[in-house]
Amino acid sequence: MLRTSFAAILLAGSMLSPLAALAGQAPFAASTPDIPISHKDRVYAAEQFSNTVSVSDPVDNKLLGVIKLGDPQPGNLSPLYKGQVLVHGMGFSPDHKTLAVVSIGSNSVTFIDTATNAVKHTTYVGRSPHEAFFTPDGKEVWVTVRGEDYISVIDASTFEEKTRIKVAPGPGMQIFSPDGKYGYICSSFNPDVAVVTVADHQIVGHVKQASPFCPNIAASADGKQVWFTLKDVGKTQVFNAEAPFDLIKTLDTGPITNHVNLVVNKNGSFAYVTVGGLNEVKVFRTDNFDQVATIPVGNLPHGIWPSGDGTRIYVGLENADQFAVIDTLTNKVIANIPIGQAPQAVAYVPNAVPQGDGMQNLVPLGTAGDAAHLKLATKGDKDKKQSTSVTLFNQGLTQVLQASVTGLDPKKPYVLALSDNANGSGPLEGLASFMTNPAGSAIVNTVGPIRQIVEAKHKDERRYLVVATALDGKPDSVVQVQAD
Repeated sequence: MLRTSFAAILLAGSMLSPLAALAGQAPFAASTPDIPISHKDRVYAAEQFSNTVSVSDPVDNKLLGVIKLGDPQPGNLSPLYKGQVLVHGMGFSPDHKTLAVVSIGSNSVTFIDTATNAVKHTTYVGRSPHEAFFTPDGKEVWVTVRGEDYISVIDASTFEEKTRIKVAPGPGMQIFSPDGKYGYICSSFNPDVAVVTVADHQIVGHVKQASPFCPNIAASADGKQVWFTLKDVGKTQVFNAEAPFDLIKTLDTGPITNHVNLVVNKNGSFAYVTVGGLNEVKVFRTDNFDQVATIPVGNLPHGIWPSGDGTRIYVGLENADQFAVIDTLTNKVIANIPIGQAPQAVAYVPNAVPQGDGMQNLVPLGTAGDAAHLKLATKGDKDKKQSTSVTLFNQGLTQVLQASVTGLDPKKPYVLALSDNANGSGPLEGLASFMTNPAGSAIVNTVGPIRQIVEAKHKDERRYLVVATALDGKPDSVVQVQAD
């Protein structure tokens, strides 16, 4: 009996361990024992263009299958369509039994049983929700309704909206202090983080953002810091998790700074930031904010989440349809996992499948794994150094094109276009107009039979993607050309 109890204590991360003080991974408290990686764990990604949730085993770094929440285009254009559209956000319950998956286009939160991959309920909320997360006591789910001006508070037992918390228009994401006292809500439309008491839903503090566009926020396991990213200006900011919620640090992280997450391991405490425009993850110490690593990961890193013991961190590559798996002790990519189209939010759920193989209700990746990848480089660059990554996500006869455009002048109008010539000369056909953000970057989307055009076998039928300056809304001077 004594032997069994001692073994159980060791497995749980006993205080007898010399690393016990380092235990506890966000979003849980530092006192929460680390959970070693096992076949019971699952890694999930919300995939925007295939409308799927991928499910992977972290031991083998292997895709097990996907949960199909909807159809790709054009199936989801029907007025009788009942599936989800633009599967994007993701959170999970403190007991590790439930995923909350947000679909932007269908204004929904889908609750999924992690053990069986079955949909338990779908709750519809206001316009264009972005992210959802459970309160630390597991009683509520807060959903940022980014297309409006409130947080939808859902009862986690009934899945019904119980109240709304009024905030500035465009709330981006919320996360909670590990003790469950505060909710921290950053904004995608206003330069303001609101701090709200979980017990009574009252705003008790504000933090000024350096720009209006925050997509992601994370709270440290020790309850001392909150980190949030600013996608439009390429910065990451840190503030005090307790009143007066004062700003501690502003870091220049790079164009299309996407998500941030926090890791504690035997080397210390670190923040991992995905920088989409550089195709990198940057790693910072949380004590002195020194950058300790830059990790090349692949095209357009977006969501990021650590394992239950902090030894690995999983990065969704939006323009590569993959997970990049990073060993946090060496800060090296140790594996890649093919997943669905345009992964956004990522979640690692320890002990998600306590019994059985967890393969119920999964389907193969299929055409959701079919995409073409291109790159554009600055015109005249003989080395063809990549500035822009382009992915063509298969939707049948058409593709969703997504370009992660970088290396341009800030706050200027441009056009993604087609040229008859590889060097961009001659007449141009505009595909999508866009404005760069203050970091000279942008995410550009369009739809059409583009893959057939840019990969045509006959030379006289092939055309090439370019980026041109805009003049009166039309393409003018070419600045980037297709490099492959």
